[in-house]
Amino acid sequence: MKKEYDFSKLKRAEPKYLKRLKAAVTIRLDPHVIDYFKQLASKTDIPYQSLINYVLRDYAVHGLEPSANWKTETPKKQKAG
Repeated sequence: MKKEYDFSKLKRAEPKYLKRLKAAVTIRLDPHVIDYFKQLASKTDIPYQSLINYVLRDYAVHGLEPSANWKTETPKKQKAG
């Protein structure tokens, strides 16, 4: 081992994955929406937050916009079992 090292010539490391990090946000969702994605997550073995992200990303990639004609529906009761 050297007694001294010259670090002046080192370049700053910038891992490629850092550009792809996701932003942490707080979002309020209806409980039935969360339940739906959690159930879907258990069927697909994909974390529910990732599933929500995939759906929203697809929406954004395709440039979809909400319509003023959207109708809200009461969620269907899910059968136990």
